[in-house]
Amino acid sequence: MAWFLLFVAGVLEVGWAVGLKYTDGFTRPVPTALTVGAMVASLGLLGLAMKAIPLGTAYALWVGIGTVGTAILGMVLFDEPATLGRLSSLGLIVAGVVGLKLAS
Repeated sequence: MAWFLLFVAGVLEVGWAVGLKYTDGFTRPVPTALTVGAMVASLGLLGLAMKAIPLGTAYALWVGIGTVGTAILGMVLFDEPATLGRLSSLGLIVAGVVGLKLAS
């Protein structure tokens, strides 16, 4: 269950990171409320997951999921470049996250 909570926390991290773009500097109330809600939920679930998963592993996976998800959505939603270098780097992050999961 802890791994599932950690995965959901990572997905929520993607949500709040992308949500920051839509808050327009926290001047738009609905996107701001959704973003803050996702932040609180993400950190709360991360904390719960850390009861059963080592700190370094949990944090690295949470950040890895957030980084990869946010970068991909940046490419899809905001026309950020999807260069070979960027995609290869994201692949390395995914490999590291999988390695940490397998080693735990």
